[in-house]
Amino acid sequence: MDILLIGGLWLDTSAWDDVVPELEALGHRAVPVALPGQGDGSTTATLADQVAAVLAAVDSSAGKPLVVGHSAACTLAWLAADARPEKIAGVVLIGGFPWDDGKLYADLFEMTDGVMPFPGWGPFEGPDSADLSDEVKAALAAKAVPVPEGSPAAWCT
Repeated sequence: MDILLIGGLWLDTSAWDDVVPELEALGHRAVPVALPGQGDGSTTATLADQVAAVLAAVDSSAGKPLVVGHSAACTLAWLAADARPEKIAGVVLIGGFPWDDGKLYADLFEMTDGVMPFPGWGPFEGPDSADLSDEVKAALAAKAVPVPEGSPAAWCT
């Protein structure tokens, strides 16, 4: 089975580097989905662009894929399932949930110069990061990519 992996805010496809071999060892085809604006240098990518990237991955899958959304990307996974219910085997939501219709998608943190930079670990203190070592936090922060304003500041419909 194809398993489409969608990383949350500030994550590019490398977020799944440790997951891909584990899924492939189980006989699946793991496909990290590259989201426009998250690691490609684009500052003009929109939520529609990101949804289109996920739908393109769904449409190019052999059979019905399982779509996995992490954190804020749970909304992207859910939007894909809503757009292609007959083409998706299921949806897995990790550490997040879909935003409501008519609500800004992931408009959670301050924008600076047209992007939402990683705000550091302060906003995630407590259950969201308690199980992460300082080394893991530093590694994740070093790899974090700014998210274009047009993606998280878009309305979900």
